[in-house]
Amino acid sequence: MLNLRNCWKINQSVAVALVLSSVLPVPVCAQLPPFLQEEALPSFETEVIPPRADEFPASQFPNDYILKPGDRLEINVFGFEEFTGLLKVVLPDGNITMPLIGSFKAADKTPTEVQQELTILLEKDYLVEPVVTVTLESSRPVVVNVAGEVERPGPVQLNSLTTNLGRNNQGNSDRRLPTVSAAVIAAGGVTRRADISQIVLRRSLAGGKSVTTTINFWESLQSDTIVQDLLLQDGDSVFVPRLAADATIESKLLARSALAPETVRVRVAGEVKRPGEVEVTPESSLSSAVAIAGGPTVDADLEEVRFIRLTEEGVVEEQEVDLSTLTDNYQIQEGDVIFVPRSGRAERLDYAGRFSGPIRALLDLLRVFTPLPIGGN
Repeated sequence: MLNLRNCWKINQSVAVALVLSSVLPVPVCAQLPPFLQEEALPSFETEVIPPRADEFPASQFPNDYILKPGDRLEINVFGFEEFTGLLKVVLPDGNITMPLIGSFKAADKTPTEVQQELTILLEKDYLVEPVVTVTLESSRPVVVNVAGEVERPGPVQLNSLTTNLGRNNQGNSDRRLPTVSAAVIAAGGVTRRADISQIVLRRSLAGGKSVTTTINFWESLQSDTIVQDLLLQDGDSVFVPRLAADATIESKLLARSALAPETVRVRVAGEVKRPGEVEVTPESSLSSAVAIAGGPTVDADLEEVRFIRLTEEGVVEEQEVDLSTLTDNYQIQEGDVIFVPRSGRAERLDYAGRFSGPIRALLDLLRVFTPLPIGGN
C-alpha cells in the first residue's frame, strides 16, 4: 500500500496530484517538485472580519469559528462507511473520540483545522488519500461579555446560530440572531451616556490572536443608512464607550432607539394616586412618570414639584419644577425621584380638621351627660 504521508500539502493543486497518483505507474512522490515534498503543516492563522447579520444563513458559521465544549461536529470520510455521518460532541475536556484514532483534541480549533489534522492522522497509518469533511452540525449557546455604558454590564447568553436555523429540539421560540445589537439589548440597553457610534467588538482567534471591529449604530438613527450589525460567537466581547463631552449624539433620539432599555425605574412620592416605584420608557418626562403613578390627587400642589437626581459623582441634585400644565421638557433617568407636595389649602384644612376633632368629641361627650329637661319644660 502506498504511503502518501510525505505528500501532504497545503495547496489545492497538490490534492489533484494526489488523486492522480492512484492511477500513475510510478510513485507520485518521485514526480512531484521538491517544494511539494516538504513535510509541513498548513498555517491556520486568519483575520476574517465577523459576518453581517444580513448575510445569514449563507455565512452561518464563519471560517474563524473556534470550537469549544458543547459544539457538535459532523464528520465524513468519502468512500469509508465507518467514517460517514459521524456526529461528535466536543466533550468538557475539549476532545472528541474517533474510530482508529481514539481521543482527539478539537477544542480551540476551527472546523477547518480539525478537518486538516484528521486528514493527516488518518493518512499517516490507516487510509490512503482520505477525503475528510468536518462541518459544524450544531453550535453551543453564545455567551459574550458586554461592558461599558450598558445598564447591566457582564456576561449575557444569546441564541446559537443553529437555534435560529431551527435545528435544536428545545422548543425555543426566540429566533433573534446573536448579533452585537442583541447583546447590547440583553445587557439592559445602553445608558444615556453611551457612544453608539463606536461600539467595539473583540474576537479571539486561533493561535492567541484577536481582531477588533468598530460598529457605528448612530448613523442608522439619523439617516437611512443600514447598520452593518455583526454576528457574534461564543467568547466575543462587546464594549460600549462613554460619550465624549463634545459629542453631538441626541439623548432623546438615543432613548427612543432599539438599543435603549425598554423601561427605567423611578420613584414617585407624595400626592399621587399610586405612589411608589414605577417603570417608564427612557424618553419619558416628569409629567409622564406622574401620570403613570396614577396622576395627582385633588390635594396635589403641581407648581412646586421637587425633582431629585443622584449624579455619577454621588452628588444629590434637587430642583423645583412647575408641572401645573402637566407638560415639561425633562428626561427621566434610572433612579430619579419625583415628590409631589400637598397644597397649602389642603394642609390648612387638615390642620383645622385635626384641631376641631378633639373639640367635637368633647361636645359630644357633654351632650351625653347633660340632663334632659323634666316634663319637656
